[in-house]
Amino acid sequence: MSTLDLSSAKWRKSARSDSSGGDCVEVAGVGSVVAVRDSRDPDGSRIVLVRDAFIALARDIRSGRHDR
Repeated sequence: MSTLDLSSAKWRKSARSDSSGGDCVEVAGVGSVVAVRDSRDPDGSRIVLVRDAFIALARDIRSGRHDR
């Protein structure tokens, strides 16, 4: 398995995020994939999805499919 170099990735946080320290993720488009990381732990683990899978996940989240 190869490792994706994310050192030059341009991470962005959701416009819905605030500065109160709540749960938040950042995303970065890198070629044909989207990387996702915890904004409070930028050097921690990342999840990498192909664009179509990320779009489907975002759609499911917005629809409430993954609500607890």
